[in-house]
Amino acid sequence: MDDELVHLEVAGGTATITLDSPRNRNALSAQLRRELSAHLDAVLVDDAVRVVVLTHTGPVFCSGMDLRESRGAGAGDQGVNEFPRILATLWYADKPVIARLAGPARAGGVGLVSACDIAIAAREATFAFTEVRIGVVPAVISSTVLPRLLPRAAHELMLTGETFDADRAAAVGLVNVAVDADALDAEVARYVDMLARGGPRALAATKALLRRDRGEHLQQDLEAMLELSAEFFASEEGQEGMTAFAEKRAPSWVPGG
Repeated sequence: MDDELVHLEVAGGTATITLDSPRNRNALSAQLRRELSAHLDAVLVDDAVRVVVLTHTGPVFCSGMDLRESRGAGAGDQGVNEFPRILATLWYADKPVIARLAGPARAGGVGLVSACDIAIAAREATFAFTEVRIGVVPAVISSTVLPRLLPRAAHELMLTGETFDADRAAAVGLVNVAVDADALDAEVARYVDMLARGGPRALAATKALLRRDRGEHLQQDLEAMLELSAEFFASEEGQEGMTAFAEKRAPSWVPGG
């Protein structure tokens, strides 16, 4: 039996999913994709999980697709059909997902980062869309990357394949914050704590709100948002939150509340 390449640990309402294939720089091999997908499915239906953290062992967060598996394969035989599903699972997850990067991300690894709600990187981490330099296109990851990146930066970085640092990644919207390596875990813990203070249903609905296409119909959108707002103010979760605020205590969903 193959050694596990992706580990899952659940503690205190936080699910930590760890990429653990440092021998190939956490490349998205078939086994790693399969295990990552399975662990994501498990935590998203686990009511005990409030926040998900995606992290890694070794010096590299994720180097992208495992090119050894892709060489010599035709367009219909790449075996990567589950990767779009992984990105969609992260993007549409009802629970907030944090990417924790202590090291570089490349190509598909950048797709993982951009699919998460919040990304926190050590300043030593670097990024690059290396696809064009090997004659391929950053097609699949563009679905999650382009909504994050400033348009000018997207053109520059995807067309040139240039490597850029974590501070630049934060400046163009790819990550939320770049911190010194020795502050990385504390910053991740700070975000986990803040996210755990949100109502579970409210967080899920807010994520859906952030994803929606507003289109050109502002009035209809406002009416729909009014209905959603009223629903949550009247909900059990909303009433508990307002009561807890008035009573100067933590709401029931906060650990220890």
